[in-house]
Amino acid sequence: MAGHHHHHDHDHHNHGVQLKDQGPAFRLGIALNLGYVIAEVAAGLMTGSMALLADAGHNLSDVLGLALAWAAVALAARPATARFTFGLGRSTILAALANAMILLAACGAIAVEAVRRLQVPEPVPGGVVMLVAGIGVVINLATAMLFLKGRKDDLNIRGAYLHMMADAGISAAVVVAGLLILLTGAHWIDAALSLLVVALIVRGTWGLLKESLAAVLDAVPPHIDPLKVRTALLATPGVAAVHDLHIWPMTTSQVALTAHLVMPGGHPGDAAIGHMAHAMAHDFGIVHATFQIEAGVEACPAPCAMSAAMGEAA
Repeated sequence: MAGHHHHHDHDHHNHGVQLKDQGPAFRLGIALNLGYVIAEVAAGLMTGSMALLADAGHNLSDVLGLALAWAAVALAARPATARFTFGLGRSTILAALANAMILLAACGAIAVEAVRRLQVPEPVPGGVVMLVAGIGVVINLATAMLFLKGRKDDLNIRGAYLHMMADAGISAAVVVAGLLILLTGAHWIDAALSLLVVALIVRGTWGLLKESLAAVLDAVPPHIDPLKVRTALLATPGVAAVHDLHIWPMTTSQVALTAHLVMPGGHPGDAAIGHMAHAMAHDFGIVHATFQIEAGVEACPAPCAMSAAMGEAA
């Protein structure tokens, strides 16, 4: 006896913020930062400050990153189709990966310019730099706070949050550099602080890059222990073995599971399967669980039996 049972538990276990709720945050964040980029470019052109123009370029990359993340949110909200049966939620994972890559690329460009300025220091109007960068700190921190609530539960939202916090850090470093330049007249300070901030940003973004790459490759999300999931399923009354267990992220906040459950006593009924799916959602945050029930190992093809043996050995 073999059968399939699918359960999608949304009612009681929403472990992250709903992506659609982040739309206003993205719109406001994009508007604030785009306005600041325009102001920063104008100030840079009027004062001849390459530092402000370079920072404006970095802020523009943040605007593009936010726009990319927002587009992913809109795609994730679209319903499933006959071709895209899971919907377009995985676009949030691609956006998180692109966000990390954009940020690292921006860091590389800043580092190159900073090294050049260390070798050939250029005059920087410290007062104007402090004023404009100070405004940038306020705007970027305010934008980051828009994504504070969802950063722990959604990789895409965390990418946007890190983007804004990193930019606030850069703007703060520019403020400090402007003050020190005014006090000491040492123009190399701006470049030195930029390199320090870049190192901190790369350190913080590296984890986002690795996690989003793993998600693209359908790796088990880091907050879920597959061995514990297998153990929980094996502890279910009537389950003699578990094989072909797969756990992967459908989106940056939703996880799916499929598993073959060997139950010699036969199908336990819809209520028991629903209870297992409910437990997966409650204990592990897996909201999309599909189980195949098998009466014994003989009901499973040879490759599956081998997979079950390997799983038990592990």
